Amino acid sequence: MPNLRPLLYTFRRCPYAMRARMALYSAGIQVDIIEVALKEKPAEMLALSSKGTVPVLQLKDGRVLDESLAIMDWALNKNDPDHWLPESISGAAAKACHKLIAENDSSFKQALDRYKYPQRYPNEDCSDARDDGLVFLNKLNTQLISQPYLLGETLSYADIAIFPFVRQFANVDFGWFENSQLRGLQIWLDERVNSQLFKAIMEKNRTLLLD
Repeated sequence: MPNLRPLLYTFRRCPYAMRARMALYSAGIQVDIIEVALKEKPAEMLALSSKGTVPVLQLKDGRVLDESLAIMDWALNKNDPDHWLPESISGAAAKACHKLIAENDSSFKQALDRYKYPQRYPNEDCSDARDDGLVFLNKLNTQLISQPYLLGETLSYADIAIFPFVRQFANVDFGWFENSQLRGLQIWLDERVNSQLFKAIMEKNRTLLLD
């Protein structure tokens, strides 16, 4: 029997899951939430996606989306009231959006993991991980010095997709981040963390509720 609502397997502090939840919330799509304990992943989730990572979204018709960007795309193609999708902006900005997210999800995420969890990489020298991540942060900061958001004057897909990872990086040593020269990035991050959107998707609810 189909679900009455899409079913989202998530973990509150996972940056991939955060960006998926923000897109679902913005699109006005209610989902039932199952909060996953990463050390005890539910068999039902693993049956849907053998990857064993969150987020996993089971749609009402039984289809499964197990990539955060795929969930964002699905939700925003249903309803994109704030025009976040790259297709809503100019060709050059859309290209920049995809490029930033690709860098975030590859080299920056690699640096983030080694900066936050060096114990997971016993055979690697992780001492330069923060500096490696700073390369990307400096790039973002340069853009944010002259404009409030990554692609210009309005919040976009790029801001939503990247912000949770910058937040996680900053929180590893927030004193260092606060005392860095990343003023534009600091303002942007503070606004995102204190936004009604982010507060809403971090609520501990079984159902992602809408205003």
